[in-house]
Amino acid sequence: MARAALLVFVPISVLLAWVVEAPALAVFATASLAIVPLAAGTQRATEELAKCAGPAIGGLLNVTFGNVPELVLALFVLAAGKPEVVKGQITGAIIGNGLLGLGLAIVAGTWRRHRQTFNQDQAGLLTSLLFLCMIALLVPAMFVYSQRELAARPIAAQANMHLSLAVSIVLIGVYAANLLYTLVTHRDIFATHETRQKADWPAWFATGVLLGSAALTALEAELVSAALEPAAERLGLTPLFLGIVVLAIVGNVAEYFSAIAFARRDDLGLAMNITIGSTIQVALLVAPLLVLLSHVIGYPMDLVFANPLELIAIAAVALVVTTIAHDGQATWFEGVMLLSVYAILGVAFFFATP
Repeated sequence: MARAALLVFVPISVLLAWVVEAPALAVFATASLAIVPLAAGTQRATEELAKCAGPAIGGLLNVTFGNVPELVLALFVLAAGKPEVVKGQITGAIIGNGLLGLGLAIVAGTWRRHRQTFNQDQAGLLTSLLFLCMIALLVPAMFVYSQRELAARPIAAQANMHLSLAVSIVLIGVYAANLLYTLVTHRDIFATHETRQKADWPAWFATGVLLGSAALTALEAELVSAALEPAAERLGLTPLFLGIVVLAIVGNVAEYFSAIAFARRDDLGLAMNITIGSTIQVALLVAPLLVLLSHVIGYPMDLVFANPLELIAIAAVALVVTTIAHDGQATWFEGVMLLSVYAILGVAFFFATP
């Protein structure tokens, strides 16, 4: 109900932006709040459509459409000529889902429980993919560092872009192979709850909510991207911090709520699949798609994360999550540790210069 009440910010944000011509900070705040219930609507509609498709396909649908608001938001920010903010949003989504989302889910799920368990095989695949994502995002930055003597030459920038395009294509290929692996060839390992549920919404209504939420999310994303830099200046924050913390949380809040809900039902495995799976999808699909689409919309973006702090944050997610997930069980203190790492990184990005 609380999230549904936030729908009032959809007309308010439009009114402030197009009729009242209010300050950018007011538009940014109301449009960001409006995306929260729209993301939740996307998530709920996806869950209803997934109920008749079985758990394996349902999990895929949840993760895929859960990232739609974030992808739409990133495209509008990119079209506004702010690729570094988009990279910050990618970093923020990775650390937000892997540390904040999973940490909140573990704390909520283990509240008044001694511990929770989950499928080690599934957790092992997720953490292996996290390391692959870390390597893929580290290599372009290390390539630029190794070629630093040629950095001022146009051929170096061209090589960076070509490398990013090649890595993006490889990552999308890995994502497709992962779908084949988990949904077809080794489905018996990962489909642990092969039960079908009756949908509460008819398919036509769920589809309508899904499409309507996507359309309104695009509208709000345009308002957010237009007000981003003036709002950052008014708050005394860097656009990098807004991208890594604020926009990333706004774009992924639906996953956080879903993960917490499943963890409270003692299904930490599904909560991990949502949070870590979303982290992996950002790196394997969303980021590569943004690189490819950036050439279409006229603002080419590479995969080079120039700020070393972003690379440290991405590596921290892979290392900390692997440490937590290696034994197939979790306690509330492990959730606190994830949240602590996120807080430390958040403070560091608050003081970091772009």
